Formats: sequence, C-alpha cells, structure tokens
Amino acid sequence: MSMKKTDLEKHLAKKLDGKLKSGTIPQRFGQGAKVAAAKAETKPKDAAPKLVQLTCKLPADLAQRLRDRAVETEGGVNTILTQAATLWLESAAVTGQKK
Repeated sequence: MSMKKTDLEKHLAKKLDGKLKSGTIPQRFGQGAKVAAAKAETKPKDAAPKLVQLTCKLPADLAQRLRDRAVETEGGVNTILTQAATLWLESAAVTGQKK
C-alpha cells in the first residue's frame, strides 16, 4: 500500500522534528558560550593605540622631503607626522598659555 503525498510529507516532518529535538546544542549556545566570553575578557584591551586615518594636501616639495626622511625613520611617514603634530601642539599650548 502506497502512502498519499500528504501522509508522506507528515512522516518526513515527524522524522525531521525528531532529529531536531534529539540533536545536541552547539557549544556557542551552551556551556561553551561562557568559555568564549571569558576568553574575550582576558584579552589585553590596550594592546595598541587606535589609529585614525587623516588625509591632507601638502605642497609637492614638502611631501617629497617627508618621503625622503621617512626612508631613514623606523615607522615611516606615520611616525614623522605623529612627532611633528605632537611637537606643534605642545608648542602651541605653551605659547597659548603665555598670552
């Protein structure tokens, strides 16, 4: 005796439902979730400073001088511009206090 199409679909749905109920819970939802959260909390938070991209237009001769100097400096153009901006801001703060 063959089954009707609807009976066959009901039977397949029951099989699938049984498989879903008997399946194991993935670790990311069970006890493993606590372990993953603990690992995330133990990571060093201040490992590296946050870097922000900055775009500016410079005269061609100044840009070339920066590139030439960057070849000699460890860290490249980023280090040179960081040092220059820091020195400039510190000097501006000092001159602003004197006025």
